[in-house]
Amino acid sequence: MKRLIGRRSRRRLAAISSERKAERVTVGLAVFAAGSLGTLVIGELLRMARRRRESSETETPETLADAAGYATRDTLAVARRGIIATPHHEAVLFNILQGFLGAFAFARLSTWGIRTGWWPAGNVKLSGRHIHHFVPGIVLAFGSAVGALTTGNERVESALSIPFGVGMGLTMDEAALLLDLEDVYWTRQGVLSVQISLGMAAILGGSVLAMRMLQRGEERTEAAGIIPHVAPEA
Repeated sequence: MKRLIGRRSRRRLAAISSERKAERVTVGLAVFAAGSLGTLVIGELLRMARRRRESSETETPETLADAAGYATRDTLAVARRGIIATPHHEAVLFNILQGFLGAFAFARLSTWGIRTGWWPAGNVKLSGRHIHHFVPGIVLAFGSAVGALTTGNERVESALSIPFGVGMGLTMDEAALLLDLEDVYWTRQGVLSVQISLGMAAILGGSVLAMRMLQRGEERTEAAGIIPHVAPEA
């Protein structure tokens, strides 16, 4: 009897340890996703500030606040023109990836927050049944896909690609549960097999597309005379 109790205790401790490792991996992935977006934005702000400093067409900002203001304005102009100049298929793919990545980060952080008690809201329940987030994810993905297929407006298609990506993210975040028909969300197989592969693909793919869009936006914005020209390095 003591031996049996000892085995159960060891298994329980091993399960708790596995869940904690899964939680750390989850939080790490979500932080990495948010950090990638922050790095991209900060990098572009620094590029715009350096352009102002190195260009001979404009005066160097006198204060850090002036430099930050010019860099923010230039970055917004670059992003706007980059989006306009981006081919339709690239814009749709970028919106899907960003929607997927945002949904993934939100779902993982909110679920972890509910488990640890700091998230302001709790699990969504209907008639006492826990509604997993793949349910609204499927509804979002199907609804936005049908809407995009039935419209001939490219702007509407681009807009609908965002909720489509969100729906994909919410659904794929619980792919392990759907495959195993068991709630393995916080086990290592429920995290590592799905989140690392799909999360990294979304992060890297979204970052590459964003950099292409910003580069194209810089070229258009410089040609329009909104941001100063910088001579290419020899």
